[in-house]
Amino acid sequence: MDLWALKYAPSKSSEIKGRGENTLNILIDFVKNYKKQKKKAMILYGPAGTGKTSSVVAIAKELDLELIEINASDQRNKDQITSRIGSAINQMSLFSKGKIILIDEVDGVAGNSDRGGISALSAVIKKSSFPIIMTANDPFHKKFSSLRKSSQMIEFSTLPYTVIKSILMEICKKEEIEYDETALTMLARYANGDLRAGITDLQALCESTKKLEKKDLEDVFDREKTETMIDALMRIFKSTKASVILPALDNVDEDMDQFFFWIDENLPKEYTKIKDLAAAYDNISLADVFKGRIRKWQYWRYLVYVKLLLTAGVGLAKEEKYPGFNKYTKTTRILKMWQANMKNMKKKSISEKISDVSHTSTKRAMHDIYPYLKLIFQNSKEMAITIADDLELDDGEIAYLKR
Repeated sequence: MDLWALKYAPSKSSEIKGRGENTLNILIDFVKNYKKQKKKAMILYGPAGTGKTSSVVAIAKELDLELIEINASDQRNKDQITSRIGSAINQMSLFSKGKIILIDEVDGVAGNSDRGGISALSAVIKKSSFPIIMTANDPFHKKFSSLRKSSQMIEFSTLPYTVIKSILMEICKKEEIEYDETALTMLARYANGDLRAGITDLQALCESTKKLEKKDLEDVFDREKTETMIDALMRIFKSTKASVILPALDNVDEDMDQFFFWIDENLPKEYTKIKDLAAAYDNISLADVFKGRIRKWQYWRYLVYVKLLLTAGVGLAKEEKYPGFNKYTKTTRILKMWQANMKNMKKKSISEKISDVSHTSTKRAMHDIYPYLKLIFQNSKEMAITIADDLELDDGEIAYLKR
């Protein structure tokens, strides 16, 4: 499944919609005249889906510059940044092309896996011979103060629905989609300023039918009743209509992880053709990749892709609707394994934080210190508060220690 959000991303600055000429000129001037800039980095900030990353990629293509990108799949701790960017900040690229160094979602640099990342970035910015551009949803936390001081700041506000609508119209023409203009307006408004979400919704609704009607959107967006997981599976397995399949998870009061287990348990009962089964599992595996990136880097912008792949990706993988009905059941073996792994992850995360402050190995911290820490949290509220602050424990870790 080719994602339209990537297929129709801009390839030059003139294709970037909804950004004033002044904003793009500042961005282009920063790249072209980098050595004259007082501040040696730039932060593009704003909500997801507003074109921050795609604008940088488009300008790099337009100016024929090499783009070195650290994104959601990379670790961004001190060692990674030093090894990946440190060697690139002063070396000319192949064929003597210039460079842009892009740090995507810099406000996701946090936790043990990214330890030292902020200070390493600040050091790299001072030494770089090439422009460094960072993107962020919210760069105003105090831990990013050093980056803000050394960077120009450009806001990418949410896009007006009229801009999103015009882009969706262009995609409809290129994909030969017959659309009702009222329906397209509704879809653009529903995107709530997130162009990527709007394009993803359009693809889910129209890729197979090549038609967008108002009644399709009413089916998708106007349902308010809470549904069960079995209701969701019925929509996905028993329909070939994207407008029915796409919102299957919207009103299900269940954890997203559990849906993976539900669909893994019941999909083989429903899809009897090997081709259909393979196509569905391909999309499930891709959804799992995006889910892993969300969990590791807190990149919630990928949630729209997870939902798309688990609903339309699975539901439209079949060539035709299968007859008959199956009893959908919840797996217990895999769920128990997952719950055990989650417990171990919490324990390991806490032990790593103990290790950092006690200057001992994670293994020793887990074996010698962790058991006593758990007793303290269960019996001494005052000591628990102090220790939680010292170790910078999150709410989930504190709750786990109190069990």
